[in-house]
Amino acid sequence: MKLWHYALLVFFGGCCYGILSTFVKLAYAAGFTVTEVTGGQYFFGTMLTWIVVLFTKKNKLTVKQTTKLVLSGIPFGLTGIFYYQSLQTLNASLAIIFLFQFVWIGTLFEWLFQKKRPTQRKIISIMILLIGSILVANILFQECVALSWKGAIWGLCAALTFSTFIFLSSSVEKETPPILKSAFLSTGAVITVFVIFPPTFLFDFNLVAGLIPYGLALGVFGIFLPPLLFSIGMPHVGSGLGTILTASELPMAVSMSSLVLAEHVSWLQWIGVLIILVGIVNSNIGRVSSEAIELPTYREFYE
Repeated sequence: MKLWHYALLVFFGGCCYGILSTFVKLAYAAGFTVTEVTGGQYFFGTMLTWIVVLFTKKNKLTVKQTTKLVLSGIPFGLTGIFYYQSLQTLNASLAIIFLFQFVWIGTLFEWLFQKKRPTQRKIISIMILLIGSILVANILFQECVALSWKGAIWGLCAALTFSTFIFLSSSVEKETPPILKSAFLSTGAVITVFVIFPPTFLFDFNLVAGLIPYGLALGVFGIFLPPLLFSIGMPHVGSGLGTILTASELPMAVSMSSLVLAEHVSWLQWIGVLIILVGIVNSNIGRVSSEAIELPTYREFYE
C-alpha cells in the first residue's frame, strides 16, 4: 500500500468530522440538548465499533496494552467537550478558528517528541491552511466579533486534545488491529464523556428512540470511522502530516452546510475552501511513495 493511500484514509477521516456539524444542527433542531447529542454520539459509536469487533478475529491484548489504548481515548472524548464549551461564549466561526490551531500543534508534537523537524513545505502548507480557515470562518467581514477569553481557552484546549489524539493514533500500539484499537480508543472517550455528562438520557426510552437516527449518524462519522481510519493511516503518514490532512474537516463542513442545510456560503468562503485544499495537496507533494504494495485488505482492517 502506497503512502498516498494511507494519506487518503486520514483525509477521509477528517472529512467524517466535517459531516458532524450538519447532523448536530439537525439534532438540535429536533429538540435534543448538548448532553444528549454528545452522549448519544459517543454511546452509539462505541457500541457499533464493539459490534464489529465481535465479528472479527480475536486478538489478545495484555492489561498494559488495553490500559494504554483506553487512556489514549481520553483526549478523543475531551475534544468534543472542550469544543462545545467554547461554543457557549464564542460564535461558531470564531470557535472553529481556535480549534483549527491543531494543524500546527500536531507538527509541533512531532518535532518535540519524535525529533522530526518540520520541512519548509510543511510550514508553508500550515500557513496556507490557517489563511484558508480564516476565510472559511468569514470573520474578517463580520461587523461584530465578540472575543471571550474563556471561550478562546476552551477552543485552544480542544485543539490541543485533538492534536494529542491524532499523535497517539500514530504512535500508540501500532501493531494492534485497527478495528480493535479503535474500539478501545472509543471506550476511553465514552467513559470520559459520561463522567462529565452523566448519561441519564439512556433511561428515557422515548428519548433514546428519537435520538437513534442522529446518534447513529454521529456515531458512525464521529466515533466509528475516524479512529479506524486514523489507526490505519496515521502510523504511516505521521502526526505532523496527519493533522494537515485532517484539515479536510473544514471544507467538508462548509460543503455539507451548503448542500444539506441550504445555508448561504459566500464566494470568499468557497475561496477559503479551495485554499485549504491547496494547502493539503502542497503538504503531500513529494511524499508519494514509490513502493507498490497491495491495497487495503480485510486482514489489514480487522486482524
